Amino acid sequence: MQIIELKSRKLALLALAVTLGGCGASAAGPPPTAPAPVAVGGADMSRFTRADVEFMSAMIGHHAQALTMASMAPTHGAASSIQILAGRIINAQQDEIKLMQQWLRDRNQPVPDGSPDGAHAAHHHAGHEAMPGMLTPAQLQELDAARGKAFDELFLKYMIQHHRGAIAMVDALVATPGAAQHDATFKIVSDINVDQATEIERMQKMLFDLVIGKEAP
Repeated sequence: MQIIELKSRKLALLALAVTLGGCGASAAGPPPTAPAPVAVGGADMSRFTRADVEFMSAMIGHHAQALTMASMAPTHGAASSIQILAGRIINAQQDEIKLMQQWLRDRNQPVPDGSPDGAHAAHHHAGHEAMPGMLTPAQLQELDAARGKAFDELFLKYMIQHHRGAIAMVDALVATPGAAQHDATFKIVSDINVDQATEIERMQKMLFDLVIGKEAP
């Protein structure tokens, strides 16, 4: 069921890309319900909305918490496969944080420093609920206290939760009228969606193998 859901998301994003591509050639222009873009940053960057800005700002903090989690792997007795996964997550999400920070700079928007606490506070200040998938302080403490196989299992469980939250944020943005329509914005958003979905599949298999191995005599 999870694989079907992930494929459905990918197809939906591809369909959105086709729709966006067709909009440029249409004489009718954008639908009347789409909100006007905010804070125009030049002809190449005029198509962005407040929802796009809030997504980039919040996702920087969301990614930063994943970096905090992944950085524990080498010091908490994680298996080599978990350490390799954590390294991949660090590399990918550091790059995405830089892209999102530059996206905000190019549009003269405030740029979060990349700390999960800072972005979390900004998200609450903007009137939103806690970002989906974010670990609570108690969950982070539980992960930090675990070692060896206990850490591996918790890491996979919590990182799947965390990645699902990122996908929920993507889904909410794509469902917002007028949002994620500029090519640069759509590319960042769709890349995040595909990366997180792919890693969820990988981690689910790793978690399944870990649990089965633990139960085996």
